[in-house]
Amino acid sequence: MPKRKAKDSGDAEEPRRSSRRISTKFEDVAPEPSAKVQVPAKKAKESKKESKAPEKVEPVVNGKTEEESDSKPTKPTKKSKANTALAKPKPAEEAGPSAGRQYWLLKAEPESRIEKGKDIKFSIDDLAAKTEPEPWDARNNLRAMKKGDLAFFYHSSCKVPAIVGTMKIVQEHTPDLTAHDPSAPYYDASSKPSDPKWSVVHVTFKQKLNTPITLKELKEWQVEKGHPLENMQMLKLTRMSVSKVSEGEWRFLVGEMEKRGDVVEE
Repeated sequence: MPKRKAKDSGDAEEPRRSSRRISTKFEDVAPEPSAKVQVPAKKAKESKKESKAPEKVEPVVNGKTEEESDSKPTKPTKKSKANTALAKPKPAEEAGPSAGRQYWLLKAEPESRIEKGKDIKFSIDDLAAKTEPEPWDARNNLRAMKKGDLAFFYHSSCKVPAIVGTMKIVQEHTPDLTAHDPSAPYYDASSKPSDPKWSVVHVTFKQKLNTPITLKELKEWQVEKGHPLENMQMLKLTRMSVSKVSEGEWRFLVGEMEKRGDVVEE
C-alpha cells in the first residue's frame, strides 16, 4: 500500500498509497334528347374536358378538390419551414467517454524508504502485480474521487520523477483503518475510529507507459504562456501527493503519450 508521508493540508503533501385522402368519382349524366341546354362557350369547354376524361378521380381535401383548393402552388411560409425542420429527427448526441469523469494524479515512491521497520516503496510495477484493488490513502482530494475516475501514476522522490502509467478508481473513499494502528508506518494518534482523519480509495492498474513523461518536461511546458499545463495543480502545489488534473490537461498529456507510442485506454 502506498503511504502518506505528510498530512494533506494546503501545501502539505498527501499520503501516497499506494444516444388521408378521400376519393370520390364524378358520374357523367347524359342530357335528355329533347332538352337543349345552352352553355356558355367557357362551360362547354370544361364539359368537353370532363367527357374526355370521365375516369379521372379528383381527391377531396377539406371539402374541396385539389383543383379548387390548390389552383396555384403556394410557397411555404417561414413558419411551415420551421415546422418541417422540427419534424426531422435529430441524430442522438453520444456522450463522450469523459462524460462526468474526473481525472487525478497520484504520487508514490518507487524507491525503498523504511518507516517503522517497514519499506513503504510502491511503484507502477507493484500496482501491476496486485491481484486485487489497492487501497490508496490520503485526505480531501481522495474524498472527491468517484468510481470510474482515471488517474496518472506518478513516481516521486526518486532519480527521475515522472508520470509512468495510468490507473482507475474502482471503489470510493472509506476510512483508513491503518491510521489507528500504532504499528503502522503512518499511525496517527489524533485520528480516531469515531472521527477518522484519513481515507482510502481503491485503484486498479490500467497500463504502464513505455516512455514516461518526466517532471522536467512538465515544468518546461508549464512556463509556456497559455499552455494547457500552465495551471496544473501538481506543479503549483508540489507537496500534494494527490492532485486534480483538468480534462484539458489530461487530453494534452494523453496526446503527448500517443505521439510516443503509448495509446492510453479509457
